[in-house]
Amino acid sequence: METNHSISLISPVMATYTRFPVTIVKGKGSYVWDEQGTKYLDFTSGIATCNLGHVPETVKEKLEEQLQNLWHCSNLYHIPNQQELAALLTANSCGDQVFFCNSGAEANEAALKLARRYANKVKGNPSPTIITFQQSFHGRTLATLTATGQDKIQQGFAPLAPGFSYLPYNDIAALYQLNTIRPAAVLLELIQGEGGVIPADPEWVQKLAEICQENGILLMVDEIQTGMGRTGTLFAYEQYGIEPDVISIAKGLGSGFPIGAIIAKAEAAKGFDPGSHGSTFGGNPLATAAGVATVSHILKSNILEHVKEISAYLDDKLQSLKKQFPIIEDIRGKGLLKGLVVSANALEIVQKAMANNILILTAGPSVVRILPPLTVSKNEINEFIIELEKTFQSIEKGE
Repeated sequence: METNHSISLISPVMATYTRFPVTIVKGKGSYVWDEQGTKYLDFTSGIATCNLGHVPETVKEKLEEQLQNLWHCSNLYHIPNQQELAALLTANSCGDQVFFCNSGAEANEAALKLARRYANKVKGNPSPTIITFQQSFHGRTLATLTATGQDKIQQGFAPLAPGFSYLPYNDIAALYQLNTIRPAAVLLELIQGEGGVIPADPEWVQKLAEICQENGILLMVDEIQTGMGRTGTLFAYEQYGIEPDVISIAKGLGSGFPIGAIIAKAEAAKGFDPGSHGSTFGGNPLATAAGVATVSHILKSNILEHVKEISAYLDDKLQSLKKQFPIIEDIRGKGLLKGLVVSANALEIVQKAMANNILILTAGPSVVRILPPLTVSKNEINEFIIELEKTFQSIEKGE
């Protein structure tokens, strides 16, 4: 059968995204440029991915060096960058061993598989249950969308994977159901990003960790959006006084180069042995080169302190906007992951902000999400606030 592609009006790319009418062709630091040369202040960071800004020199140099030597072999052989990155991650977390993959969804998929296999192999539980929370987001694979506590993400994909149950987020009373359900594992975000930029209550997290410890339940924390310094510590869990058994990471781990991972304590890592899980591209020389450069720079520079200082500055500026515009009902989040709860259509605000050359995101219909790079300066925040003020003024005037 012949197909005349030259006259087809159908895009060769599947329509899985509702795209904005902008084509980004260049980025540097906190800015991106479209194909017309228009400059935008990017406070999305590729959805919390370009934590060091666009094309950071330290990562670029490491990648260029690696490109001259080896792009890919396979996990049948030892990969020095992989060993180095795993050592960096375990030395700076509560974990002992790392599995590398290519994305956040794959990282959470690996965490879910590890939890099930640990329950089967180590605990002798042939039908384990995993608990997640309402309004969570954990990915788009069949297992991770089932783990996601949002009906809209699951619609059309039945039958969903069995073995999942959901509890309300930040509800201490509901946690006592864990004593009855006795799940193999609990998976949670310490800030529900896609669910509305909702931070976990510290008392609730402490009680959850206590119940997991008492009942031998694996505590798994999804740090895909909060990890790599976004909240002011390398991992958000450090601010809650807990030690997860499994941590999933991706996004900011490679400064935009696709890489994901789980970090597990030695006991939980017993669930995997040779042949139990794998990835052709996971942890390959290029991806882990980006990871080594990214993590090393975060640890050796003053970025974590900078995030604490600059996020307080951003907070002050946003609070001033809130006083000026009643449309802003609340400000949520930690570090450089902020959510503005608005009494308007969040998508309309994002679109109008784009017309003022700033890029921001939604986190549901009534939350505007702000994710500047961790390297953002006070001048760039001032520029952002000026343009965001213009955006809210136009919304108020009905323009």
